[in-house]
Amino acid sequence: MWEKAVEFHGHACPGLAMGFRAAWAGLERLGIDRSRDEELVAMVENEACGVDAVQVLTGCTFGKGNLYLRDWGKQVFTFARRCDGRGVRVAVKYGAAGPAGSRPRQASPEEREARIRHLREIPVEELFDVREVEVALPQGARVFPTVQCSACGEGVMEPRAALKDGQVVCPACNDPYQAPVLSLMAE
Repeated sequence: MWEKAVEFHGHACPGLAMGFRAAWAGLERLGIDRSRDEELVAMVENEACGVDAVQVLTGCTFGKGNLYLRDWGKQVFTFARRCDGRGVRVAVKYGAAGPAGSRPRQASPEEREARIRHLREIPVEELFDVREVEVALPQGARVFPTVQCSACGEGVMEPRAALKDGQVVCPACNDPYQAPVLSLMAE
């Protein structure tokens, strides 16, 4: 599975190794295998490399509606079973993954490999705080109708649309300060 995670992510790195170990620890504690549908839910608290390993190992994806991002910048991963709501929170212990504030991208290839090896071999209890938690599980994936934004003309999921001056608008047109930064060049 490590090779599959590396292939999916594009390269081996310390962040991928942390996510891999976190997902493995969560699955093991819950006594569940990879999710085929939506029976497992993963909630990640970062948008870093480790989330790719979580997707590969757990089968939780944004597309299936069982992967949720709470971007709090924390190396914390929560996994829960829909059948009974049993959840496990896997948090990287401060300092266990390497020196706090270290910049792994500035490390030599040998140093990066050593850090990856360390993260893949360190005992789970030294790397993570793993504990059972009660989880308010989000509703399963839902499909909503698409409506057309009166400003940009693009389709938007109905519950994400807003009314602005009596017209349906997408979130980007409703609040341009919250919109993604796009640079479209006219020909």
